[in-house]
Amino acid sequence: MRGWMRIGRRDAASIWTLYASGCCRRLTSSHGSRFMSFTEKKGPQGWTGTGTLCRCESHRSRQLRHPASSILLSHGHCILAIAAGLAVVAQNGGVSNESRGRDTLCEASLEASPEQQSRDAGVNQGDLPYDFVVALRDIVGPEYVSQDSEERALHGKPWSSYHKITQIPDVIVQPASTEQVSRIMRLCWLYRIPVVPYGGATSLEGHTLAPSRGLSLDMNRMNRILRVSIEDLDATVEAGLGYLDLNEALRDQGAHFPLDPGPGASIGGMCACRCSGSTAVKYGTMRDSVLSVTAVLADGTVLKTGSRARKSAAGYDLTRLLIGSEGTLGIVTEVTLRLRRKPKRSAAIRVCFPSVREAAAAASATLQAGVEVGRCELMDDHMVRIMNEMNGLRDTEATTLLYEVVGISDVDVEGQMSLVEHVARKHGGYGILHSKDEADAVDMWRARKEALWAAQAAYPDREVMITDVCVPLSKLPDLIGQSKDKIRASSLPSPLVAHAGDGNFHAFIIFRPDRPEEVEEAKGLSAFMVKSALALDGTCTGEHGIGVGKIKYLEKEFGTGALQTMAAIKRALDPYNLLNPGKVLPQSLVPAQEYFR
Repeated sequence: MRGWMRIGRRDAASIWTLYASGCCRRLTSSHGSRFMSFTEKKGPQGWTGTGTLCRCESHRSRQLRHPASSILLSHGHCILAIAAGLAVVAQNGGVSNESRGRDTLCEASLEASPEQQSRDAGVNQGDLPYDFVVALRDIVGPEYVSQDSEERALHGKPWSSYHKITQIPDVIVQPASTEQVSRIMRLCWLYRIPVVPYGGATSLEGHTLAPSRGLSLDMNRMNRILRVSIEDLDATVEAGLGYLDLNEALRDQGAHFPLDPGPGASIGGMCACRCSGSTAVKYGTMRDSVLSVTAVLADGTVLKTGSRARKSAAGYDLTRLLIGSEGTLGIVTEVTLRLRRKPKRSAAIRVCFPSVREAAAAASATLQAGVEVGRCELMDDHMVRIMNEMNGLRDTEATTLLYEVVGISDVDVEGQMSLVEHVARKHGGYGILHSKDEADAVDMWRARKEALWAAQAAYPDREVMITDVCVPLSKLPDLIGQSKDKIRASSLPSPLVAHAGDGNFHAFIIFRPDRPEEVEEAKGLSAFMVKSALALDGTCTGEHGIGVGKIKYLEKEFGTGALQTMAAIKRALDPYNLLNPGKVLPQSLVPAQEYFR
């Protein structure tokens, strides 16, 4: 068991990284060179030890809190509850939120009004009408309503987001059913309380920020699998369920839910951001994987957007309207998903290339050759070097393509891997390495899955601004090549990764938020990539969503007419702008309301 994991203190002030390698782990404060080391051993109940680490359970994506330390970790492959000893180290840590960089329009969208600023003292005490809080407790039970300052600070700051906090929510509520969500929304409609949905908190563009304060609607209690039909290959689940937990439940049934965003993501959050991940090249995005949803509108109205039929020509497509709306049009509470049969055979193949241009061109050519690709991921030489350092690997430090090839038999897979090799060599590929077996393939993919954590851990005193542009596949070699040239000319470390099979790539732009020149340089790099992608008929975000970070690019991408239409839909469904205010659309089109009536 090894890998880098990101741990957030519940006051949202300090971030640590934990390195797990064999039986020795290293803990690093993000604001200095403090280390805490300890040794532990693996037993029937998992990893145990008397030092900092007190519990670890495999293959879950949940959250555990140690009451003495207020430290939280959620990770796709393990759960760690950090014991009280870490709290001593944590006391001196802290990220200055005042120095975090933001984009201009995001700033306008997130700034509190003068009236709100005058009530800042009340924010820290959960400044809500007393009878409103009493009513919330009646709906969900008093143990599921929290005004604890540390809990509220945690819910106001996504774990992997550089965006500045201007406010935190006044209260956290954990519903257990669609009916409870409906009652909560009716209450918020009556009192004009803004609501920010909260799922796995793995989003990257500030989706769970609470610029207007209000209520954080934590969906993690709604984590049941309501029904599964292997015969029809579909399942209905609640929105708070983690996709890894769903696949764990399906493991022995020959089916799976194939999308794979960041570990810890919930199904509801995946719907909200219209996410995808590395398997989109074969299975498409969340938009292609949802048959229908149950959602609650701003006034508490409950609606179901469709049936379990694989196709329908009935009425407006409300399912697609809500998928990708980022919690601004309705709260998704239940989702009916398409499942897929697991591939009978699969294997991994790793190929090195002289540059990102050749690698991206090879990815496009492989797909055009008809290879049955399950995944096709690119890492530049800088990213490979970081993954080697952080995971104790010895891979060739060159731009690399990592393929998953699937088929119905070993012979089928071997034939397709030969074709991958042939195409790769035509584009300068070398150092080709095949997985020996399924376990070896899992190991080859693990480092790629943990690339972001490795980059954060390699620069523990810095923030990461993550780009998410996507272009037509034939345009990817030019765009990623131009971006790499721009990065070389920059002073900021910016490793690249790409879902090369669908034209989507991410630069991890690493900067120090307390240095204005680095903040501006990071923004400049990100803007260059977005503008270049839009010029190639691409998009500013392939899978992370708009949130607060990409608002200023929407008009350039869609035009005024489309933007005005989006705003009209928002005003029709949420006239008081209660649902996730400050996200997706500029404040000029959806002005803030007088909240807390």
